Amino acid sequence: MIQQETIIDIADNTGAKTALVVKVLGGSTGRGQFTRRTAGVGDVVVVAIKKALPTLTLDDKKVHRVVIIRTSYPTRRPDGSYVRFDRNAGVLIDNDGNPLGTRIFGAVARELREKNFMKIISLASEVV
Repeated sequence: MIQQETIIDIADNTGAKTALVVKVLGGSTGRGQFTRRTAGVGDVVVVAIKKALPTLTLDDKKVHRVVIIRTSYPTRRPDGSYVRFDRNAGVLIDNDGNPLGTRIFGAVARELREKNFMKIISLASEVV
């Protein structure tokens, strides 16, 4: 469950390490009084890069799109099981949905396959 002002790890080799969520593009809104937009695995958010390596090729003064690949909040699957990870992580993407990096570090949730992020699935070392 990622929301505005959440710090997430960047799990690719673009050079960015951590980012701050500025806006949730995909995701759900709550019903009733609490209507803050939250993002789960496979949703796209807009981030500002906070910590990066000196070799970062992107402009760290601009905002970028990120697809969420891991959340510490449990995600329920259709078979009734839950999957959760230790940290919140995402992968930088371009406007077409293709990853900017050439490698993805760590495990990736299977829910990305249903959201048609097949390039991220193929680059990942492990799909959980």
